[in-house]
Order: sequence, then structure tokens, then C-alpha cells
Amino acid sequence: MRYVSPNLRLLFSPPLRPTLSVPLFISKPNPKPFSFSTILASSSSKRPRSFSNLSRRSNSTFKDRKGGGRDMTMEETTGQSKDSSSSFGLNKRRAEGRDKSDRPKKNPQLKERKLNPTNTIAYVQILGTGMDTQDTSPSVLLFFDKQRFIFNAGEGLQRFCTEHKVKLSKIDHIFLSRVCSETAGGLPGLLLTLAGMGEEGYSVKIWGPSDLNFLVGAMKSFIPHATMVHTQSFGQSPISDAAENVTAPIKASDPIVLVKDEVVKISAILLQPHCLQQSQIKPGEMSVLYICELPELMGKFDPKKAAALGLKAGPKYSELQHGKSVKSDRLDIMVHPADVMDPPVPGPIVILVDCPTESHLQELLSIECLNGYYTDVSSHLTESTKMVNCVIHLSPASVVSSPNYQKWMKKFGSAQHIMAGHGKKTLEVPILKSSARVTSRLNYLCPQFFPASGFLSLQHLNYSTSDDISSSEGPTLKICESIPAENLLKFTLRPYAQLGLDRSHIPTPMGQSQVVDELHLEIPEIADAAQHVREFWQELKESREVLPTSNDNGVMIEEPWLTEDTLPGCLENIRRDDLEIVLLGTGSSQPSKYRNVSSVYINLFSKGSLLLDCGEGTLGQLKRRYGVDGADKAIRNLKCVWISHIHADHHTGLARVLALRRGLLKGVPHEPLLVIGPRQLKRYLDAYQRLEDLDMQFLDCRSTTKASWDTFVRDGASNNDGSSPQSPRHSNAKNESMQEINQTLFAKGSRMQSYLWQPGSPVDHSAAYPFLKSLKKMLGEAGLEALISFPVVHCPQAFGIVLEAAERVNSVGKVIPGWKIVYSGDTRPCPELVDACRGATVLIHEATFEDGLVDEAIARNHSTTKEAIEVGNSAGAYRIVLTHFSQRYPKIPVFDETHMHKTCIAFDMMSINIADLPVLPKVLPYLKLLFRNEVAVDESDDILDALVFNFQFMYGEKEGKKSRLSLVGRRGQLQSNLIKDRGHTGFY
Repeated sequence: MRYVSPNLRLLFSPPLRPTLSVPLFISKPNPKPFSFSTILASSSSKRPRSFSNLSRRSNSTFKDRKGGGRDMTMEETTGQSKDSSSSFGLNKRRAEGRDKSDRPKKNPQLKERKLNPTNTIAYVQILGTGMDTQDTSPSVLLFFDKQRFIFNAGEGLQRFCTEHKVKLSKIDHIFLSRVCSETAGGLPGLLLTLAGMGEEGYSVKIWGPSDLNFLVGAMKSFIPHATMVHTQSFGQSPISDAAENVTAPIKASDPIVLVKDEVVKISAILLQPHCLQQSQIKPGEMSVLYICELPELMGKFDPKKAAALGLKAGPKYSELQHGKSVKSDRLDIMVHPADVMDPPVPGPIVILVDCPTESHLQELLSIECLNGYYTDVSSHLTESTKMVNCVIHLSPASVVSSPNYQKWMKKFGSAQHIMAGHGKKTLEVPILKSSARVTSRLNYLCPQFFPASGFLSLQHLNYSTSDDISSSEGPTLKICESIPAENLLKFTLRPYAQLGLDRSHIPTPMGQSQVVDELHLEIPEIADAAQHVREFWQELKESREVLPTSNDNGVMIEEPWLTEDTLPGCLENIRRDDLEIVLLGTGSSQPSKYRNVSSVYINLFSKGSLLLDCGEGTLGQLKRRYGVDGADKAIRNLKCVWISHIHADHHTGLARVLALRRGLLKGVPHEPLLVIGPRQLKRYLDAYQRLEDLDMQFLDCRSTTKASWDTFVRDGASNNDGSSPQSPRHSNAKNESMQEINQTLFAKGSRMQSYLWQPGSPVDHSAAYPFLKSLKKMLGEAGLEALISFPVVHCPQAFGIVLEAAERVNSVGKVIPGWKIVYSGDTRPCPELVDACRGATVLIHEATFEDGLVDEAIARNHSTTKEAIEVGNSAGAYRIVLTHFSQRYPKIPVFDETHMHKTCIAFDMMSINIADLPVLPKVLPYLKLLFRNEVAVDESDDILDALVFNFQFMYGEKEGKKSRLSLVGRRGQLQSNLIKDRGHTGFY
């Protein structure tokens, strides 16, 4: 169900005036419809109502119909702790993995289309995913009136489609040019999103070479099989039955027809490394060239020519248009279709080629079946020769620039070549323009927490577009005419009269200065606000000399940081190169226009770094923050990746990060990267590594709990007698220790037993021992004292994490305690979390829902803003950073300022240096100012879209379209009223 964002409540102080009167959200099957005036009017004695209330009502009703929502079984916790968190509710069925209400439908349906052979519109378009960050392959959209095809689905495709209003529900087929994290990293999230749409869910047909079977087999670890039943591989199949296989061709290079209907014929030609036998080809090495051929359209019938040949108007006209010859009515002749029809309209042809290596290029040059598409003067032209109109090259620049590849390109004669491989020119324009605009505005207001993007513009690169494709043969070789791909560049196929390039949809570059100028016009007081924010750092510098630090006498103080004049001891003489927390993704569930999914980058500077969760697009976010080269350096220096639980929005970016790290360190001595996560993640990674080497080691989160660490330490001490970890004596000690852990944390009757411990899934401590030893060494090198996982209440095998820095000694010999960071993962408030947060320097806590949606928070085992703050307050955390906001809050979530004295809300790319923690909460009111007007204007479209969606849901698509026509004309009135009401809100 579509949500209307409740951001409007954030700044409304007076009740809104009624402005429109139209039916709105419906909470029962046949109720009396609400009116806009009823909704917008509110009593001044109560908390102002807003669209968020409507969204909540409508959304809950929709879920109730599907068997979910507030009617789910919910139980109150009954722990022995006297903590306030023990009274928080939870959904026990969900925590145990038995809640099926939000799972994808059992039988997602392929969409049935009524095809139109005489398409009035057809084109190919570059979807620029990864073109600015170079972290993933761009996608290509083949568009028809009634069908959509996408080639490659790298990470960020979903977010790109949201930004540019490409409707995922309209996609019929996805084709992969290779099967790897670069081309398919966005598939898991895309499949889950489609499966959750509508009453039955949607599916999409996925095509790829035989390696696709390995990917499908890996995704089964966390994606229901029903969402992947329409995957089809082609070519010689490996030993796997995960995807249905299309019959392999007699020769590997023969074309395989995948789709053939009235609208288009799509064929695939396999490319494999040259001179390798089929048995020698490794998974991931197969590449594909796709040929898309539109049918020839019959010319227009000319009635004047028919009359001149003695034909009377009637059925014979129709026969001629269907290709049949007829006898003239007035003359003794036969009239043939060619006599009365205009010349046929040729069917355009598009080729997409992905040639990843020089070895694949040798195979490409030898493919005989392509001879029928070559039209240069050196080719032997025949009547069957087909003219290619456009060739889209997904090949890397290193291959494209080779002389042999250039000669191959010239064989297509006058075809338009579009170079979609990664090139420096594409760094100029951010692909996610809305997100980049918000980041630029945040940077202007507070550059300390929102540093400028790591990208350099072309003017700093001294770069010309010709650098992309250069020849090694010198100036005598003329480079084939081509253009670099740009985001949303189109090549029109139909109408045939418009055949060719269309640049009208390419986004206009927007510089930082332009964003700032617009900001000054929208919010004149923002300049003063930015000055006030800068003064905070000057005050901090001056106050460091006089601020007292908290006592370190070992006495627990519940709220040691309530007085802002008191610093925790760990911040004494802190260095800026000690710690930086970068929030790479702060949204939940699926990527949105303004917030990516979960990921936190822990930057320890010269001592390395860690990733806490790694949702789809994490690598792209790193490159937006640090630049392409800076992100590569960050990936090289990763010490560890920690994953909180198996939900897709927390780990589907992991394979891309690991694959890039393997490539960056190829030929350099290094250790495999340690990945710590729930045991289900190991099944996925093990299966995925059959496709692509990830160069990693896995450690179960349960092996890093405090009890497990204690066991490891005791086992290490008991091993001083010389016995090996594999000796019977040592193994018996491990088994005894494991039983002790099970009898405490997971004992029968324990709260956490149901949520974490599953029968038949013991932790193999003998296998974990060497990894724990490596982890202990890594922590020491990174200046960390401890990395401890603890169970939380969300789903089976869900965890939070504690990171503790080692103590340090200042210049006069004083021992300064290390800082402590706690990350909650996804969870309900629970005693385990509160205990872990005791005395934390920073608590990063999920706050998926606003305070008014506590029932939904319980049903889904998430937390509200207030609950997250209460956890931090009760545990005495110094600073609280709220994250993982529901995507119903696209820019800024709803919160109550009365409890925010040590709290701040997170935004993507927010970078919190540990030295700046004292300032963190002071910035919050200024962030509200930044979104004051923009939310009103931007949300008016969201409101209208939600209204129309509900009309369609209740009354059908036809009525929904009628309602949009009625509402669009009132958008301006709605925006002006929203902004007018916001004028009463200050930022102090």
C-alpha cells in the first residue's frame, strides 16, 4: 500500500485550513469517504493531525485484508530485568521466524500483456546505474508500448527507477550480459520488491548464461523459491537445476532465440574465453551478446493507387493490406500489394555487447553468425544482410580501445555506437540527482558532519572525452565514430521517422553553487543558520580546555551525560584520526530516492576500517563519500564486515564489496576478509562462491557473543600445557564450554532461546577457534579491545554489536578509557540491548517508526523514535544516533524534540568524527530548518500519488486515472497552503 509521508507533521504548529474536498483514504470496505476538509482540519487542543495519520489508517487496513497488520499475535516481554525496556511489546512469532504476513506471495504472477505489433513508440535508453560511481554495470531499457526489457540489473537499479519514475511493475524480462555481482547485484532486492506488489505479487522473467543457475541457487538462502520460478539460463548447463535451461545450440557461438513475438525478437550469442574447452570455463567467465530485432512494418495503403488500378473500396482493400493479391474490379489485371502499398518500414536492429577481456574479443571476432549484420564496404553484402542501427557497448574501456575491437566496430557501417563502459566523463553528473542535491544542501549547512562528495569534476581532471577510447596504433588508425553513454540517453526506434539519438531526457548538470543559490532563495535565514553551526565548533575548541570529564572511579552513573558540560573520559585529548562513523545507508526495507538501505562504515583511519551491515548499494555510497580512488583504498583496508541478520536490506551489497576487494588485492599478499554474520548468511555466501570467488572467511555471530569470547579465552589459557586445539582434551573442554553457553544465554525458558537458538544448529567452536584467533589479532591491530555480538529481538539469528576501543595513555602517563560504540541492528527494545549499551559513547539505534506507530513497530519487531531514545537514556549512552527510518519518511522523520538533548537523526553520507560528538545534538534544529519548505513542495506530489493509489485500490485503475486529472490541477493550491502554514516555524 502506498504511504503518504508524514513529514508534514514535523513543522506544523497551527492546525491546517481546509482547502480541498475530495474522497481520500478508506479504512473499511464500504465506508463513507473522508473529505480533505475533514482531514486537514484539526482541533487546537490536540496534537495536529496530518497525512501521516491517514497513511497509518489506510496502510493498516490494507494489511489487515492481507492477513497482516495490527491483528498479528503480539506478546509482552516478561523478563526479570527491572529495566523499562522489559515492558516493551514484541511480535514473538516474527522473532521466531513463524510470522508469514509480510513474506512474498506464494505464486507471484508474470504480467500478461496485450501486444501491439504496430508500436507507436519504441526506444532503447541508458539507465545510468553506476555510471558516476563505477561500482556496477549500467542497465539498458528496451521500451515498447506494452512491453519493457532491461539488460543487466546491478546494484542501485531499484533506487534509480524510483528516482526517474521507471515503474518496476511494467518490467517483463531482465537479461544478464554476465552473471556476477557487477551485473546482477540488484536482482535480490528487485525480486523481493516485485513479489510484494499487489494482491498476488509480480514476477519477472530473468535470462542469463548457464552461470545463472549458481546465482539462483545462492539466492534461495534468503529469497522464497516462488519469486524465482521464472529464471531461465541458456547455453551448456552446469550441474545445477536451480533455473530452467533453454536448449543449448549445436555450436557455442550460434544464436539462441529467447523471445520472439509480434513486437521483437531477442537472440543471444555466447562469448567465452578463446581456445578454452567448455569443461575449462569457470563460472562467471561466460559473456553474452544480445541482438534485438524489430519486425518490418508494412507500408501505408494508398487508396488513390488502388482506385487508379480499378479497385472499388471494400474487402479487397483489406486483403491487399494483409499481403494477398486481388483481381481488379474494372480492369482485367491482378493487383498486387506492392502496387498499392508504400514501401515497408524496415525493422530497426540493436546489438548489446559485453566483451570483458581480450580473450573474449578473439572469440567475438571469430563468430560467423554475425557476418549477416556487417555492412561495411569490405563485407560481402547480400539481400539477406541486415542493417544494424545501434550498437551499445558494455565492454570495458581497456578492451574497447584495442585496435581489433575498433576494427570490429567499423564492420557495422553507419550504425550508431554508444559506449556504456565506465569512463571518466560519467563522473561529472551524479546519477541520483535528488540525493546529491540534499547532500549538497546539508554540506552547506554543516560541512563538518556532511563533507563534500569525493568526486572531482572534469575541470579538475584535465580530461577530454577522447581519453576514453584511444588507439595503441598511433595517429594512422581512425577511431570508429562513437559517443559516450549518458544517463537517460535514448535511441529512438519508432516512429521510424525519428530514428536516432534523443538527448532531451539527459539530466542537466547542477553544481554546488547553483544548489546553494536556490537554497538561499527558498530559506533566506539559512545563511545565518550556517554561521551559527560554524560557531559551535569554535565554542567546542574553546571549551575543551575547561570542560570537566566524567569520573572514572568505576561507579555506574545512570545518566552521566545529562549535563552537556561533562565529557566522557574517553573523549579526553581525543584525536580526529581516531574514529569516524559514516552512515552510508539510513533507510529501511528497500532503497528510496533519498535514503539507501542499511550500512555503517567505521573508519579507524590508519588502523583500518569495518562495515556494520552492507545493504545493496553500499559500495556506491562509499564511492560517493570518498571518491572512486578513496573508496578503493577503503575497501583494501577493510578489517572485517559484520552483518546483523539475514534480511536482504542488510547484506545484499556484500558480494560486490568482497568481489571488488579480491580484485584490488590480486597479486598482493593478504588474508581473506573476515565476515561475521548469522549462520543463514554462510549458506548464501558458500553457494555464491561457486559463481564468484569472494576471498573471505566466515564466523558465526554466536561465536562472538560475550559468553563465546569468555570460552575462547578460557580455552586459550587451558591450552598452555601444549595441547593442540584439535586434541581430545581441548575438544572436550570446548564441548563443556559450549554446554555452559547453551545453559545460560540459550537455556530453556530464557527469553532469547526462542529468538536465537534453533534446534539442530550448534556452533562448531572447534571450527571457529582459528577465526577467533585471527579476529583477536585484527582487533589488536585496529586498536580495538572487543567486538561483541549480542542477540536482539527481530527475527531468528538477529544481533547487535558492541565495539570497544583499547585504553590509551596520554603524554603525562594518564590512562584514558577507550570509546564504546553500540549498533542495535533491527530490534525491539530489549534488556540485552540495554545491557550492551551501558556507558556507550555512541549508540546507533534503529528508529523505523514514529511514536504514533507503536503497534506497527511491535508487529514488525522494530522500534519507534521514542523507544530508541529511552533505550539510550536508560543505559546512560553519551550520544544517540537514530537511523533505519521507514521509507514513508523520505527526507526527515517525525520526532518529538523534547527528548532529543543528546540525540541526532542520521542522513546518508553523514560523517560523525568522535571529536565532534559534543556538538552533535545542537545541529538537529537547523536540520529541521533545512527541510522546512522543501518537504511541503516535494510532498504535494507524494500526497496526490497516494490519493490516486487508494482510488485505484478501491475503485479500479480507471477511476484512479480520473481522480489524478481532478487532483493535479489543485497541486499549486495545496503547495501554497503547506508552505504558508510552515512559515510559523522557527529553527531555534
